[in-house]
Amino acid sequence: MEEKKIGEIKEELRAAEDTMLPHFIESYKADRRAGVVKIVEQAKKRLSKYEEELERIELLKSYEREYDYCEYICGIDEAGRGPLAGPVVAGAVILPKDCGILYINDSKKLSAAKREELYDVIMEKAVAVGVGMAGPARIDEINILQATYEAMREAISKLAVKPDILLNDAVTIPGVSTPQVPIIKGDAKSISIGAASIIAKVTRDRLMVEYDKIMPEYGFASHKGYGSAEHIKAIKTYGPSPIHRASFIKNFL
Repeated sequence: MEEKKIGEIKEELRAAEDTMLPHFIESYKADRRAGVVKIVEQAKKRLSKYEEELERIELLKSYEREYDYCEYICGIDEAGRGPLAGPVVAGAVILPKDCGILYINDSKKLSAAKREELYDVIMEKAVAVGVGMAGPARIDEINILQATYEAMREAISKLAVKPDILLNDAVTIPGVSTPQVPIIKGDAKSISIGAASIIAKVTRDRLMVEYDKIMPEYGFASHKGYGSAEHIKAIKTYGPSPIHRASFIKNFL
């Protein structure tokens, strides 16, 4: 049988799912052409990274395994406690018990492109997703912590099914009857909280991009409302916008 061209093998590797890599390596490991040897080495590196990710995700399910007696385990996290503008957004996510989504992590550790990609996967595969938010006026009225709790309660209320337990990133939410487990740095320790952090972050970032279209002078699309030098300069130049948090920007005016 005629040998495959090296370019064809390279394309085959590019198209291969991670689960197909062992078969790919087995198929071409006896081919001693220098180009093919190099491609097989690339496949082995990819396989090694994939196996490392499988191990990491299994560790990320430790809390979910601990509370496996609960039917619906919900992760809760927020995005936007620190910015000078825009809402604080909370995500609540219930993943299936056999969840096989890879690369979930604390949203801050992921690129914007990866967060967007995972957002779509989580929305497709989750049992339920809820999003809540509190706007700048509400943050000024009741303070950022209470506004965060309010957004979290709203996110929980929007879930299609009632959770049996809440795994929260660091906080205990007042006014919630469901049992809660606060986990410090939970978005990097629980797959459910990590998923919630991605939903909250992507939802908020998309909203700030929309605000940028209405008020481009503030640069919301780039800094997402956080206190960058560019943002502070814009506040001093143009004054506060309707989405600025008055209690956060008083020192800059």
